[in-house]
Amino acid sequence: MEFLGTTQTTSYCGPKKACGFSALPPAVPAPEIQECYQPYYLPGYRYLNSGRPSLFYKISNAQTCMDEGAMCLSALRPPTILPALRSALFCRYSPHDWDRSNKLQMRGAEASRLWASRLTGDSMRLMQDKDQLTRQMQEGTSRNLGQRLSDIGFWKSELGYELERLLNENRSLETVKRRLECVAEELNCPLQVALECLYHREKRIGIDLVHDNVEKNLIREVDLLKCCQEQMRKLAQRIDIQMRDNRDAQHALERDLEDKTSAQFIDEKCFNLRNTSDCISFFHGMEKVDGTISVPESWAKFSNANIRHSQNMRANSIRLCEEAENLFEALSDQMWKQFTHTNLAFSARISEVTDAKNKLQTQLAKTLQEIFQAENTIMLLERSIMAKECPLKVAQTRLECRTRRPNVELCRDIPQFKLVNEVFTIDDTLQTLKLRLRETQDTLQLLVMTKCRLEHELAIKANTLCIDKEKCMSMRKTFPCTPRLMGYT
Repeated sequence: MEFLGTTQTTSYCGPKKACGFSALPPAVPAPEIQECYQPYYLPGYRYLNSGRPSLFYKISNAQTCMDEGAMCLSALRPPTILPALRSALFCRYSPHDWDRSNKLQMRGAEASRLWASRLTGDSMRLMQDKDQLTRQMQEGTSRNLGQRLSDIGFWKSELGYELERLLNENRSLETVKRRLECVAEELNCPLQVALECLYHREKRIGIDLVHDNVEKNLIREVDLLKCCQEQMRKLAQRIDIQMRDNRDAQHALERDLEDKTSAQFIDEKCFNLRNTSDCISFFHGMEKVDGTISVPESWAKFSNANIRHSQNMRANSIRLCEEAENLFEALSDQMWKQFTHTNLAFSARISEVTDAKNKLQTQLAKTLQEIFQAENTIMLLERSIMAKECPLKVAQTRLECRTRRPNVELCRDIPQFKLVNEVFTIDDTLQTLKLRLRETQDTLQLLVMTKCRLEHELAIKANTLCIDKEKCMSMRKTFPCTPRLMGYT
């Protein structure tokens, strides 16, 4: 606590003086006291005036009396050994002041401690409540984001599934259109052949220049081929229009799917953000910005409408594909029947060569099967040889490790015999497998040579058959096969 007044130097602290009983010198005026420090009082403290010593005020009040009757008191009061200057004693405290000050300090300290403890407890509860509220709100937002991601994933899967099916239908339509164009183009050759046959038959002379069944079939074949080409071109035009509609639906699905992919990426990024993330920052005022253009109902309705439109386009595409398939089957069957009726008279001359060729092809198929089996056997033998190398390495490594046994531990025990026997057995197995592998490879070479001979014989028979056909059927063999009539090139 700060002392008020100025401390004077006592006489007993300086050199000794004469101890005569003489009158006290006139009292020195007490120094004027000014307070320049205003302390901060905690709750429970009183003002500093209440803690000032009462002795100071008593001495100050009595100072005037001492000045007025100094001469009277000097005659009545016995001399003292205290120094003449006693202004320092006027600033000291009494024991009662000291006790009261200590009690005040204790009460103030306990009051401040209780107030700080109560404030700390309230602050801790407030922080816990706010932390819990913030955590609950953040968890709720995370759950909502997770549900939103689930909804986006659902519609994204639906859109992706529908887009995939639409793309398949587009590819099917494109394939059907290509098949129609190929078949229409392919029919030019048999049409030209039929016309050439009619032109050649006009060169008949004499009695053979008659309107027989062959000529009737040729005329019917020409009319049928022209009608088929016209129907296929019309259907191809309809398919082209449907493909444009499908591309519009595909563009809508892709745009919607792309938007949902971007939204899913953004929501996943928001869902994965944590309080410890590096990319978080303050964006003041963002809660006041509302740039949304849809609600969950309209958002789901938009994707549902795109899916329904795509489904309608797919249904139309499926109907066109089925119509094209039916047209392919009907026209192909009619053309083949007409072609068969026209060529039926020329089939007897090549039956014998065809029979021989079929037998050679049967032998070639069997040889190819044997080659396939031999190649599989070689592959299995090589794998078996490779599989035996690791056990051999293990056995040899064990033997090598056991050679480093110290002193009497280097014993020819049962494991040693078993390891040696294992090494010899595996080595013998490897030699046997390698021998069998060489034999199988030699057999494969023999089968390949046999295959080459059969293919050479088949080429000879094909050449003979081609000559027979050119002699017998002339240009009639240029009619397209069934896969070509179905559009498969």
